[in-house]
Amino acid sequence: MELFRAEKLYTAQNYQVFLEAFRKNFPDYVYFCPYRIKDVISAPLASIKEVYVPKDCLKLLTKLEQNDDLQKMTLDFIDLLSKESCISMEDFGVHGSIALNMYTAKSDMDIVVYGSRNFRKLETTINELVEDGRLSYVFNNRLDAARRFKGRYMNKIFMYNAVRKPEEVHSKYGMFKYKPMTSLKFQCTVRDDSEAMFRPAIYKIENYKPADSASALSNDKIPELVVSMIGCYRNVARVGGKIKVSGMLEQVENVESDEVFHQVVVGTGISEEEYIWPL
Repeated sequence: MELFRAEKLYTAQNYQVFLEAFRKNFPDYVYFCPYRIKDVISAPLASIKEVYVPKDCLKLLTKLEQNDDLQKMTLDFIDLLSKESCISMEDFGVHGSIALNMYTAKSDMDIVVYGSRNFRKLETTINELVEDGRLSYVFNNRLDAARRFKGRYMNKIFMYNAVRKPEEVHSKYGMFKYKPMTSLKFQCTVRDDSEAMFRPAIYKIENYKPADSASALSNDKIPELVVSMIGCYRNVARVGGKIKVSGMLEQVENVESDEVFHQVVVGTGISEEEYIWPL
């Protein structure tokens, strides 16, 4: 838990420091977002020279005339997962140091699978391979044990995450306005986990129970969603599971329909005490 407390403390305490550093040295990378009503760090489109797409990076690996040991192990591992899960190789990708061609012999294998259904299939397959002894899990803390996203293949650590398919993208920039309201601490039940594996991780919730009087809300402000911007809180709970949450209540307005709902965001960079813990 100390690891994640340190991560959140670093994020919260240094958010303004980062912004000031960019304002001073890279002002073009600071953008005032009218929909979130705050400055954010964002690369101008004109400054982006290349985009590394995980599935394209995997295709490049398969087309190399000769692969080194780590590249070959990565391809063998993804081939194993594809065959055992019946997920097409087209729905896999690589990212991290291997994708950027910046790896060393000690680097991990970072892979992605496209689509929430494919992620659940892969999750089941990896668990079966662990039970068969062909893979093993690597847990460094309680969140690792809940997510089960990290393991060992032969002598190499691997991590896998999910990327949305185009048809799973349900919003676009400028579609919603976000208004921060107040910090909350509460418990709730996960009603829908179909977007919990992505980043941001989205949990639809029910049975809101405030942890203190400051978190008591009127019915019209009870959040429908918990949204985590912090990667370590992806896929930490499933449907029916209970979670303990600390985050910022936001009012969300659909610009097109004027519909208003509320959500709680974890990872605002405002407070070091924002988290999602499975119960």
